[in-house]
Amino acid sequence: MKLLHNPRCSKSREALAALEEAGHTPEIWRYLDEPLSEAQIRELLGQLNLPALALVRSKEELWRELSAGKTLDEETIIHLLAIHPKLIERPILIHNGKAAIGRPLDKIFQLIK
Repeated sequence: MKLLHNPRCSKSREALAALEEAGHTPEIWRYLDEPLSEAQIRELLGQLNLPALALVRSKEELWRELSAGKTLDEETIIHLLAIHPKLIERPILIHNGKAAIGRPLDKIFQLIK
């Protein structure tokens, strides 16, 4: 069990606390300090069963700047996520070859049932 975690994010802290309260000790991946490669992002998207755009924090000012007036394909979005990890939605739990974005938090608990 691995949690992509940003300790400055309240939702990410909430997810970690809820997992620990439920008796789980996830491996913490501080993805802002140790960014995902493009290959890791592709693997994560497969585990999430989502397109790259679903992984983007679309309200981030940086995303609005990078995507303004453009139609971006999967590979371009993956590349942008790799070089700008703060654009990756959080928290994300990876468990047994699958993953879930913890928004709402219930999604990560559905994954570990």
